Amino acid sequence: MSRDPRDSLNKTDARAALEAAYRHALAFDDARATRAPNAAANFDALMRAFGGPVPEAGSPADDVIEWLVAAAEPSLMGTAGPRFFGWVVGGSHPVGVAADWLTSMWGQNAGSYHGAPAGAVAEQVAAQWLIDILRLPRECSVGITSGATMSNFVCLAAARGALLRRAGWDVEADGMFGASPITVYLGCDVHASVFAALRYLGFGERRVVKIPVDAAGRMDAGALGAALADANGPLIVIAQAGHIVTGAFDAFREIAALTHARGGWLHVDGAFGLWAQACPSKARLSDGIEDADSWATDAHKWLQAPYECGCAFVRDANAHRRAMSIDASYLPTGGDEIRDPLHYAPELSRRARGFALWALLRAFGRQGIAQMIERHCALARRMAARLAAEPGIEVLNEVELNQFAVRFGAGDEDPARRDALTLATVERIQAAGVCYVGAMRWRDREVMRVSVIAWPATEDDIDRSAESMIAAWRQTNARDDRRDAAAIG
Repeated sequence: MSRDPRDSLNKTDARAALEAAYRHALAFDDARATRAPNAAANFDALMRAFGGPVPEAGSPADDVIEWLVAAAEPSLMGTAGPRFFGWVVGGSHPVGVAADWLTSMWGQNAGSYHGAPAGAVAEQVAAQWLIDILRLPRECSVGITSGATMSNFVCLAAARGALLRRAGWDVEADGMFGASPITVYLGCDVHASVFAALRYLGFGERRVVKIPVDAAGRMDAGALGAALADANGPLIVIAQAGHIVTGAFDAFREIAALTHARGGWLHVDGAFGLWAQACPSKARLSDGIEDADSWATDAHKWLQAPYECGCAFVRDANAHRRAMSIDASYLPTGGDEIRDPLHYAPELSRRARGFALWALLRAFGRQGIAQMIERHCALARRMAARLAAEPGIEVLNEVELNQFAVRFGAGDEDPARRDALTLATVERIQAAGVCYVGAMRWRDREVMRVSVIAWPATEDDIDRSAESMIAAWRQTNARDDRRDAAAIG
């Protein structure tokens, strides 16, 4: 017998689903520190768990939640746990999660003040707090986005509009055809999300001017100055706060002076590194960053917001609004003091991200954010020091922030062999299940990249993880030595 869909909407059935989700969420939180950091099931198992023909009849809502948990939990990555170091991802702090639960239940479409007054004001207040905490210019406008990719998009759209307006062209009204070309300059190690944003905006990836970088990935300001000397027409320079491998920062003050001397726009991709501005002991790394024209960052990284939440800051609020504004007769506008979110980010229909953002900023406060960043940086140094003390393990960069890279087989003169040893060791680390790290290719060599950023991480987590990494390396090295001995014999 088919199930009447209305049965899933009655109060008893809906309440059972909510209670089931709440129970499982608390159980997940309780097990956060002991869960395996890697997914257990493979693609085929997941397809069996989630797949099947289209349901013809409905099911009890609480049963659906139970099925969802049974299907998903074996293959949840440990990104919310204390020993996940594979990517720069925050751990979804419970305060933000609790606010996010309410956000879903409240069901606000937070594009405008009139459509969601509480959501708009929570976002407006959180945005002003962020400007203060990150020590950015007070005149900045802020767009709350899905993440740094869209934050870069928002900032670069504002840059495009402002630069072309100076050249006598209204790109928001007339598009790109016929506009003066804009030249984009960036470091060779810029993050992939920047290239994505440039593609979305019609700049393309191959038309940029790539500036050499130093060993840590910092843009060579002298090389930028030489390149800009030949510049003709509107230009954008994209600098980086927090290199994805080393955590290094560009020389913002010098780069800003070079950029502005040519009438250009300086944008900073600071997906996680911009948060150094919130930590007094690390703020020296970002010296001069306030001289830029726009900045992109993620709240779901160092602020530990639930996914997804990014922030775009633009000094020229008018350029920001012109680039993003959505107007229609059925969308009433707020007063002068009211900020409508739809004018500062791409989405008209959008989640009320401001609730979780506001809650986390209230929960941590300025001091709590600074302390968390300082702690993570100290933990990264602790792990790097322990690894570097082991023969055969090489830490490739000074740990200025929370990022570092490792190669295995130090002393071996064969780069290809070191690549193989590094990949084999990372595979063993993942298989051991104590922590999660990943491999990547950098400077034409395989490296293990480590990012310490999740809020639950402790010294014990760092020590356990380092010991697991070292054990994996010793096993890999011993096996390689046996293979060499066999070849000789």
